[in-house]
Amino acid sequence: MSEARVMMGAVSTTSHGSAACDVLVVGAGIVGLATAYALTRAVPGTRVTVLEKEPGPARHQTGRNSGVIHSGIYYPPGSLKARFALQGSAEMVKFCAEHSVPHEVTGKLIVATERAELPRLHALIQRGRQHGLPVRELGPAQISEYEPHVRGLAAIHVGTTGVCDFTAVARTLARLARDAGAELRYGAAGEVVAVDRRAGRGVAVRTADGTVLRARAMVNCAGLHCDSLARLAGDEPRARIFPFRGEYAELVPEREHLVHGLVYPVPDPAFPFLGVHLTRGVHGGVHLGPNAVPALAREGYAWPVVRPAELGGLLAHPGTWRTARRHWRYGAGELRRSLSRTAFTAAVRRLLPEVTTADLRPAPAGVRAQAVLRDGTLVDDFLFAEGPHTIHVLNAPSPAATASLPIGREIARRVAGVLGSG
Repeated sequence: MSEARVMMGAVSTTSHGSAACDVLVVGAGIVGLATAYALTRAVPGTRVTVLEKEPGPARHQTGRNSGVIHSGIYYPPGSLKARFALQGSAEMVKFCAEHSVPHEVTGKLIVATERAELPRLHALIQRGRQHGLPVRELGPAQISEYEPHVRGLAAIHVGTTGVCDFTAVARTLARLARDAGAELRYGAAGEVVAVDRRAGRGVAVRTADGTVLRARAMVNCAGLHCDSLARLAGDEPRARIFPFRGEYAELVPEREHLVHGLVYPVPDPAFPFLGVHLTRGVHGGVHLGPNAVPALAREGYAWPVVRPAELGGLLAHPGTWRTARRHWRYGAGELRRSLSRTAFTAAVRRLLPEVTTADLRPAPAGVRAQAVLRDGTLVDDFLFAEGPHTIHVLNAPSPAATASLPIGREIARRVAGVLGSG
């Protein structure tokens, strides 16, 4: 008998109340809220409850990123990333316009600063054309037309990239779901502490305030905690969440004129990270980063945040050590930039040579929930798993925020299959 069943059995008779619905969605980030929104639209009258341990939506990955609406140019044809991003970017722009969410379609530059990067840049041009994206090849003089202070050997301009306020998108999705009849529970009322799958009858969940909620199906959109929730439900996920902290800086206000829009380096295809880039946000300000380093807690937004139990679980996973052996050189570079402001500035100067350390100041960090397999593979696409009455979203990498609307519909489609089979 799983720990989850033991816990539920022990507390069910002393719960502070109970409620029933059709679908429980755990996690009020943008993917969880898009799922709730899609469920209420797909089958009006479906009783949906969203559970979130924080006091409001979008407190983690959704609210701690650079706010970019990605075009899909990076992602291999046929991948879920490509499918969701290509569809989701246009939908996100339309959604923002319809609901008065701050947004702007700015386009972006992907800039090669070394000759060794030129083949990868040309491959991205071909991929963009395969996807039907508006891409334009640029030489050094043309780069300066878009970004006078950026230097490079060659670049691509991608016209469909933009920026928006994803926190405002999440709040809008929460409002629309609630208006359609969904219930949202935050704080102790939304913190899941036990799960029991009752054979043939659905799922029962106990929250931190003692309430027991019963549903025909549960959707796990818990982000940084998705693998833990899967195990709590009695499933053994094939991936473990490895938290990578994305550390950002921002330009001091008097130097913001150095960046007009969005500027990215040519990414290394061996890693699911895009490198240190320059992003002018939809509310102003210019973010630089992220620098990706292992976090010492799932919500480890700074080096001093350490949770021994979480760290111990991570170190006990074989995939952690295999990843470290495979990518230690890359990781050492990221760590150096984390600990040295000079080294971080040097990474920025590859694109923006005029920047000095005095031009940068710290900005809030994010933590990415990176799924890692037992063999050390960094999962580079969306990863879903299904169990009895449950659907787990085990990897929702960038462009998850961009693609949240089609992802929500995909999860809703899978929920319909679970409900139909039950």
